[in-house]
Amino acid sequence: MSNTLRALAIHLPQFHPIPENDEWWGKGFTEWRNVAKTTPRFEGHYQPHLPADLGFYDLRVRESRIAQAEMAKEHGISGFCYYHYWFNGRQVLETPVKEILKSKEPDFPFCLCWANENWTRNWDGMFNDVLLEQKYSTEDDVNHIRFLFQFFEDKRYITVDEKPVFIVYRTELFPDIKRTAEVWREEAIKAGFKGLYLIRCENFTTNVDPETIGFDASFNFFPNHYGLPLYIIPGKIEQKLHEWGIKKSPYLEDLIWNYKDIVDKQINNPQTVDYKRFPGLTPMWDNSARRKKNAMILKDSSPVEYGRWLKHIAETFEPFSKDENFIFINAWNEWAEGNHLEPCQKWGKRYLEVTRDVLV
Repeated sequence: MSNTLRALAIHLPQFHPIPENDEWWGKGFTEWRNVAKTTPRFEGHYQPHLPADLGFYDLRVRESRIAQAEMAKEHGISGFCYYHYWFNGRQVLETPVKEILKSKEPDFPFCLCWANENWTRNWDGMFNDVLLEQKYSTEDDVNHIRFLFQFFEDKRYITVDEKPVFIVYRTELFPDIKRTAEVWREEAIKAGFKGLYLIRCENFTTNVDPETIGFDASFNFFPNHYGLPLYIIPGKIEQKLHEWGIKKSPYLEDLIWNYKDIVDKQINNPQTVDYKRFPGLTPMWDNSARRKKNAMILKDSSPVEYGRWLKHIAETFEPFSKDENFIFINAWNEWAEGNHLEPCQKWGKRYLEVTRDVLV
């Protein structure tokens, strides 16, 4: 339908053991462990999410990385947006992207998004029970951007007007993000780049004009449930559980929304802004694999509803320029958040097939 659009799928390079996870969660831990042991919490709850075609892969393995890229390319995805983890020079989960850079495989476009939250035991990026803490300084700004130049120089790296695209997950956590952006741009120019194209994720703080913080654009990061009613209304949860045939449940604090409500809102009542914001969407969401309570669940997501949302975006989004034509899909492989385009045992390739039907 629209070969002028570039759909970028957010990619979690987590699925391989690292020393930090060995220490915190047990030897050999990856999130496959949480994914595989998850169980349904109510009638009709789709859990566990189990991989199909690609299996329980290890991203240290070359063939797994290539298979992901080939599958994405075949189904209309234009590139991967890999999460990047940097804690004052300390990297974690860096092996897959490091190997992609070193081996020059797969031949598939990519960019980086700095997931600049604290690492916490509750997987929420907040400030309690912190495992790895983010700290900011001008010195670190310089060291960080210089480190990233090796990726920006790669011919596969995604650009806008020959400027490397770099994305920041939470700009509001910086003490002075505008100054950080200035430092990054100055260093990039000195290194011979034409500049940088900086994008902020619009998630926790919305309606921030990216130009006011020295950025070029934002993208609509989903799931975004603000303003939508909970599927289970607080105070009436026991009644709802009774309707589902559950007498007692330890999951009374979970938050459940209807996926269709989110799609309807984005199609029928889209929020417009007067700055550059790229559209985004999510195929599904359910992080109960990570959380014993306070999980966020989008109930009854389906390829049909996802396809309706994606089709609306493809038909209504007008690129800002030839290169400023991104759609961000969250995510390619966030299995522990029940959020993936990769084939699962329930839906097979249907999410990917819908993506291809709309975009190719």
